[in-house]
Amino acid sequence: MAKNVSLDSMDQKLALAKRCSHEGAKAGAKAAVFATVATAIPTYACGKISPWARAHLNPTAKALIVSTVAGMAYFIVADKTILKTARQNSFKQQG
Repeated sequence: MAKNVSLDSMDQKLALAKRCSHEGAKAGAKAAVFATVATAIPTYACGKISPWARAHLNPTAKALIVSTVAGMAYFIVADKTILKTARQNSFKQQG
């Protein structure tokens, strides 16, 4: 009987962990899309307007700038969301 209770408890913890990571991935993807748009517009506009940027930033460099910002936004927001959700679940289990 004790074995079933611990398995049920583990299944519940696994379901909570999956939900936390899913929410984190979803929030991270939203942040990455926003960061891509918010970075791409000024990066490409600067490449058209600024003589220095036109001379020194090729299309690969511009794409690297945009993709780096999107990746950073994804991981930062996903990590914060997962930690926030896990903290909320921890307080629910204690109370």
